[in-house]
Amino acid sequence: MDIVLVHPEIPHNTGCIARLAAATGRTLHLIEPLGYSLEDRYLKRAGLDYWPLVDLVVHASWSHALDSLAKNGRRPIGERLQLFTARGGTSLFETEFQSDDVLVFGCESQGLATEIVQAYPLQRVYVPIRAQVRSLNLASVVCLATYTAMVRAGLALPANDGGYDAHPRARENVRPIQRARRTNIDG
Repeated sequence: MDIVLVHPEIPHNTGCIARLAAATGRTLHLIEPLGYSLEDRYLKRAGLDYWPLVDLVVHASWSHALDSLAKNGRRPIGERLQLFTARGGTSLFETEFQSDDVLVFGCESQGLATEIVQAYPLQRVYVPIRAQVRSLNLASVVCLATYTAMVRAGLALPANDGGYDAHPRARENVRPIQRARRTNIDG
């Protein structure tokens, strides 16, 4: 199960999501353009000293991400996508998830692009909120969705009762850009 952020804009949100990816062992995919640099100090700060544990992949475009993600599952990529949107679809709490699903989230200001949602209309997932609230914070939704999807897919949650054993590289100044792998920009 992978986490994908399409054109994220706020470094603090991405840093928090990177911590979630480290905590759950999920790969975090970022699709360019990003609203910040991978050298951003707020991105680094929000991820704290967990960057050595983050499996971070940066894709030049949505199509590059799809090509890359298609190689890593048992089902076709179109069946694995779970597109999170504030505007309709199936409730997160009624959605069936599988272990090779790809959880896809749009940018903070506009959500997922209309073209993406229209290409996979049956793959839309939403978190129920009151009608007077436009949307929830991206990092909050990604956290809720990731843990819910993992449980519903039967994936093991981290076996930890609250203990902490620092990663051997935790004291190093590992920056997000040092963890990023890039997909082939030329296709």
